[in-house]
Amino acid sequence: MSKKMLEVKNLNFHYGEIHALQGISLDVSEGEIVTLIGGNGAGKTTTLRSISGLLGKITSGEIYFMGQRIDGLKPHTIASMGLAQCLEGRHVFGNLTVKENLMMGSYNRKDKDGIKEDLDYVYGLFPRLKEREKQSARTLSGGEQQMLAVGRALMQKPKLIMMDEPSLGLAPLVIKEIFEIIKTINKDGIAILLVEQNSKAALQIAHRGYVIETGHIVTSGSAKDLINDETIQASYLGKK
Repeated sequence: MSKKMLEVKNLNFHYGEIHALQGISLDVSEGEIVTLIGGNGAGKTTTLRSISGLLGKITSGEIYFMGQRIDGLKPHTIASMGLAQCLEGRHVFGNLTVKENLMMGSYNRKDKDGIKEDLDYVYGLFPRLKEREKQSARTLSGGEQQMLAVGRALMQKPKLIMMDEPSLGLAPLVIKEIFEIIKTINKDGIAILLVEQNSKAALQIAHRGYVIETGHIVTSGSAKDLINDETIQASYLGKK
């Protein structure tokens, strides 16, 4: 049985008076792609940002990564433990070159040989980044910036990557390419927690999924079961 890498237990979070997350529990095991699907404002991004420490102190609950409790830790401490996050909207450094952006992902690392090896790995996954390594990131297309954001996360040498809306605003062909890359990264040993509006595409590559509505997990199961569930189809997959 695969070892649990990430465990979220009864997570509650407030934005002021608004109870944004209400008892969220989920987990991701080694080798898994787990997707969190739901509508706009359901709490998907808030869940990821709570896990990575970007929102500061949670209201209540417990978050564990590799058996160690991480709620309350600073974001850079959590990242250095091997939990990376690709933020919604990519957030590349427009003034820096492609290579400089990638190297920003390795700022916590001291293993020069490992960094070079991982840079070669990223360029192998994304040949276009290699071609454009001296260009400033702002000159890249949306799809290329998404590749750069994923590449930068990989340069952290993560055990698990949380991805927030990697297909947002991209052309269908680019979306297909990004999802193939996610599958490859996972096959190469990195677990993925994927938040995605494109629920059908997410479930097609995931092993398991959770459905979140207004801060609650309303159902969960294997990706196959969720994609065949008529209620899920009607609500999230565009089938009536």
